[in-house]
Amino acid sequence: MPRTAEALVKPELLRWARDESGLTVEAAARKARASPERLESWEEGKARPTVAQLRKLAKAYRRPLAVFYLPEPPAPLATPRDFRRPPTALPLSPELRLAHREAVHRREIALELLREIGEPPPRFTLSATTDDDPEQIGARLRGELGITHDQQIHWRSTGYARRAWGEACENAGVLVCQARNVKPEEMSGFSIADFPLPVVVANIKDAEERRIFTLVHEMVHIATKQGGLCYLDHSLAGPAQRVEAFCNRVAGAALVPLEDLCTEKVVRQGAGSSGWSDDDIKALARRFRVSREVVLLRMVAGGLASREFYEQKREQIRREYRRRESKRTTGGPAPPSLAIAKAGRLFAGLVLRAYHLDRITASDVADHLEVRVKHISDVENALFDPAHISPT
Repeated sequence: MPRTAEALVKPELLRWARDESGLTVEAAARKARASPERLESWEEGKARPTVAQLRKLAKAYRRPLAVFYLPEPPAPLATPRDFRRPPTALPLSPELRLAHREAVHRREIALELLREIGEPPPRFTLSATTDDDPEQIGARLRGELGITHDQQIHWRSTGYARRAWGEACENAGVLVCQARNVKPEEMSGFSIADFPLPVVVANIKDAEERRIFTLVHEMVHIATKQGGLCYLDHSLAGPAQRVEAFCNRVAGAALVPLEDLCTEKVVRQGAGSSGWSDDDIKALARRFRVSREVVLLRMVAGGLASREFYEQKREQIRREYRRRESKRTTGGPAPPSLAIAKAGRLFAGLVLRAYHLDRITASDVADHLEVRVKHISDVENALFDPAHISPT
């Protein structure tokens, strides 16, 4: 039998691809179904993989095959500034590295497509610093997004609310995406504060109300031009967490303005002698389509509840959240809905417009949205059908 053709690739490109993926030799070898010794021999130039073996490596590293035939390794992709706190602030997992790389690539594609179809990129104009008043910046952000109290209290579900906030952010000139395979305990979200067309990414594994807060929190990072990687914690303290604390406070102010909170019947009636009940907090959270923790923090900000009361309730809420998350099913949405959820409606819509203007092919659409060609029409129906409410 003829020998399988060897892949004429440079060893340094193999090492670069593995390092950038955040995989050890052992982990990469398992994914590529090779022994660690064989992988090391390829990376050291003592042997060459076959073309078939190189395809397995490309799949393991989530890279196009062509990248291994570049004349030299590309410059390393800068990792986002890490705003997480120990023990969360560990080296980035391969899944998180991939999510960040995809977000950077998606932004580059979007800008290229806009040039192809002759449209200027949308501009996000809100600017802020951590010395600003969080309440004022929250009001300005909410105004920039065009979200009204009447709209908010009439959203039919938390999923609908998340989609509405996401579309408002996209209309303001920001790409909104979701990471699919990153563990929630590693990352809530991250942002890329490059202009034009900055990017915010939420973790699709998080609960809807947490994703809403993440989205608005990351928008504040964009406004301060300090993008980064976040694990949301409303109890942040210390000078190193000044930016995160500011983003949390602004996000809370944008999601639940104090003047709107104080007009609610539950609040007007007061806490009573026994204090705010769980039912009171839940009712307000449902009303604004946010988490109970956000409601409690806004009550503290408005002088309606003490910090001690918030601290007492926080652990209870988190225990309930952990129990709920442990019971979540592992199933997922259909490919069209997942494609929109991951890539974002702005990006998906831009790809489809470029396709209909004959700037890209159906194969390009499938690559950009990570779907099969046969699903393109389903993605389009899901994206543009006004009656369609995506569960993701």
